[in-house]
Amino acid sequence: MNINLSIGPVISLIAGILILVVPRLLNYIVAVYLILIGLVGLMGSGSFHVR
Repeated sequence: MNINLSIGPVISLIAGILILVVPRLLNYIVAVYLILIGLVGLMGSGSFHVR
């Protein structure tokens, strides 16, 4: 069984949940999200392959 997880939507989901739970952390969550998406984009690995 192959499971393909894309890192972008996973990070977005976690960030969205954290923003709903703790709205005061919005600036930090957005900053960390942008940094992580930028690093993933630079490294060129947009998905994990779990086997």
